[in-house]
Amino acid sequence: MRYENIVKGKFLARPNRFVAHVEIDGEEKICHVKNTGRCRELLVRDCTVYLDKAKNPERKTKYDLVAVEKGQRLINMDSYAPNIAAGEFLPKIFPDCIIKSEYTYGNSRFDFYIEDNNRKILLEVKGVTLEQDGVVMFPDAPTERGLKHVNELISCAKDGYEAYLLFVVQMDKVKYFTPNYGTHPQFGEALKKASQEGVKLLAYDCAVTPDSMEIKSPVCIKL
Repeated sequence: MRYENIVKGKFLARPNRFVAHVEIDGEEKICHVKNTGRCRELLVRDCTVYLDKAKNPERKTKYDLVAVEKGQRLINMDSYAPNIAAGEFLPKIFPDCIIKSEYTYGNSRFDFYIEDNNRKILLEVKGVTLEQDGVVMFPDAPTERGLKHVNELISCAKDGYEAYLLFVVQMDKVKYFTPNYGTHPQFGEALKKASQEGVKLLAYDCAVTPDSMEIKSPVCIKL
């Protein structure tokens, strides 16, 4: 996936989940944050950020904050990017399959439905931006929605579907992925149960530049 008009800025403050104050070319701008997670370890004052200039000139916020430098590491923090990148990547691991996005099954909506003559697959995507000493974790804040998705995938596996949970690590050169038990222990335990009940867990890192993100290599999962 690629952004069309990236500019560089300096992060100043985040007064709420949805907006950030960023210095661009010496001027302070109010920008939309495309990630409602905490991201406290990413958005620290004076860090370098990258923003996508909005196509609509009438929009109230003219920029979307999409990536941040954390030390020597560039991290994409756009919460929409993992699904877009997954849509581009899934044909590589499910060749010759029909792939549909935003698929409703029962009372649930999953990111992707994949099928061929012999397989019916439901797949959910989660973006990962939390990193500490090369270890990446999810979630960065308690997520009842994420917990619900894991339990729903367990039900799908029992109903005879292949059920997948794909963690898209929005950076590269990481050591391994693990659930963030300290922040949401119930999610970690549910992930363990899902693995035991037949849900397939995948994690992949990404090649990230200021104006692009592409899923790249498998990442080891430690539960």
